[in-house]
Amino acid sequence: MRRVFGVVFAALGWTVIVSICWVALLAVADPPVTWHMADQCAELGAVQRAWRDLGSIAPAMPLAVIAAEDQKYMEHHGFDVEAMRQAWERNSKDTKGRLRGGSTISQQVAKNVFLWPGRSLLRKGLEAWFTGLIESIWGKERIMEVYLNVAEMGKGAFGVQAIADRAFQREAIKLSRSQCARIAACLPSPRRYDAAAPSAYVSRRADWVLRQMNNLGDIFPTKEP
Repeated sequence: MRRVFGVVFAALGWTVIVSICWVALLAVADPPVTWHMADQCAELGAVQRAWRDLGSIAPAMPLAVIAAEDQKYMEHHGFDVEAMRQAWERNSKDTKGRLRGGSTISQQVAKNVFLWPGRSLLRKGLEAWFTGLIESIWGKERIMEVYLNVAEMGKGAFGVQAIADRAFQREAIKLSRSQCARIAACLPSPRRYDAAAPSAYVSRRADWVLRQMNNLGDIFPTKEP
């Protein structure tokens, strides 16, 4: 038993050390690919992605995704307990099986960059672990930069530059405020909604995102290109 416990504790120790080193490396190195990108590439044959540093993305884009996805982003430390509680209550009452997430931007980055697709207690535990690590090691600006480059923003289009090319034929830095809001409006279901040809729902949601952006103000520190 002593040997078994020794092996278990050694494995846990090395897991902690490796994960911390992995997160520290990606604080300065851009993630080459994610599980989700690989899945979509296998399904579609190819995906679109072009990395852009935060300073090469329109300043309105971070604000738009905060307004749409995580309005307490600058306040929390990776977890929004109230949002998770509300999501749980909505899901428990929805008899049609439409699950609504309560994940923060930080949690989305953690599971997209470091974890495999699926739902399990192990994955949720690892998601919490990596969320805490990136909040501690990366900070808000790096988390946002990675999010804006790895999140699926259209079917097979990963990151702001990919969707800017597809929907608006322009560089990410030249996106207008309304275009940023339209992209963010599609984020709940990027394979269903299209920023290039927005449905009535997407148009209404984009207007709502714009109002939220105005209400939030310039809460995210932006870098000039």
